Amino acid sequence: MTTIPEGLLYTKTHEWVKKINPKEVSMGITDHAQQQLRDIVFVELPPAGKVVKAGVACAVVESVKAAYDIYAPVSGKVVKVNQKIQEKPQLVNDDPCGEGWFLHIEISDPSEFNNLLNPSQYRDISETEH
Repeated sequence: MTTIPEGLLYTKTHEWVKKINPKEVSMGITDHAQQQLRDIVFVELPPAGKVVKAGVACAVVESVKAAYDIYAPVSGKVVKVNQKIQEKPQLVNDDPCGEGWFLHIEISDPSEFNNLLNPSQYRDISETEH
């Protein structure tokens, strides 16, 4: 059973977003995504300061099966990366919506939140993929 925490927003490509403050969000991949990937062995994150664009690949996750692009849920500047998941990629499998976060992004266009899914909408999408 996939865990879909309340208080987060989601993308159709299985990333989550959490507002830290009005200008900054954290993001990562959903529980559904980590279940599909299974054993994550490597995470490649962009450097702090890099500008990312909503819907464009911003990170790469490698599992024992393959490598997958991770897409920026919102546009903005990377202000912090999670070094822990680069050292211990299995944190993404263990706690994808907590300790396994990927990036903090200083958002450049708050209207992009209108394109994200609430937990109920995301549940509908993730359940149809099984």
